[in-house]
Amino acid sequence: MAGGVFAGVLGPQLVQWTMDVWQPYLFAFSFLVQAAVALVAMGIVAGVDMPRPAPADLHGGRPLLTIVTQPRFIAAALCGVISYPMMNLVMTSAPLAMKLCGLSVSDSNFGLQWHIVAMYGPSFFTGTLIARFGAPRIVAAGLLLEAGAAGIGLSGLTAMHFWATLVVLGVGWNFSFIGASALVLETHRPQERNKVQAFNDFLVFGMMAIGSFSSGQLLANYGWSAVNLVVFPPVVLGLAVLSLVSWARRRKARLDAAMGEFPDAV
Repeated sequence: MAGGVFAGVLGPQLVQWTMDVWQPYLFAFSFLVQAAVALVAMGIVAGVDMPRPAPADLHGGRPLLTIVTQPRFIAAALCGVISYPMMNLVMTSAPLAMKLCGLSVSDSNFGLQWHIVAMYGPSFFTGTLIARFGAPRIVAAGLLLEAGAAGIGLSGLTAMHFWATLVVLGVGWNFSFIGASALVLETHRPQERNKVQAFNDFLVFGMMAIGSFSSGQLLANYGWSAVNLVVFPPVVLGLAVLSLVSWARRRKARLDAAMGEFPDAV
């Protein structure tokens, strides 16, 4: 978490300081600096003594199909699939849209800087919020924030509008994605963790790749407004499925409690 916040501050600043160094090739020197930072990180990681993990058992517990067809897993995976790709779709398009609107690269760097801080900064207390209010409510709050970010993006084309969009989008991603990940944890047993988490990651990051590839084409062909409008239908779908599953679970809990009080009613 601290690394994410640090990267959010340092990364865009490095670009800001280096993008004009190798004229006339904008950003060329920034890529060299990025490579140097990667080498430094490799050296640090190589010196860390990490214990070798135990061999993963991919066949323990229930069959994967049984786990992933649970309504609660479907809701959790769907919210993760919505929250991450929608965030990536808007984030990837934003710097290009700012350029098309006549804003400077420095404006884009500043927006991305605070977007990344907003993505990782709340992680210091998101877990506490989940423990207090429950993962479904935090996921719902995150999805609503992502929709709110799209609404801000539709409301204007100034630098401030783009910055606000990116910051609200980052916080929304943090709540919705971490909350959805917490929901996935509730759907499997410890011995089933590896295969379930791998399947969930495949869904989320596979859709994120599709969102990344489609972002530029969507912006180029239909404009910034279309990018923001695309966010709303998936968010509504995620909220509807999440609400339905949460309602069904509360109803089942009430029925189970009633049956416990009146066993003859079975």
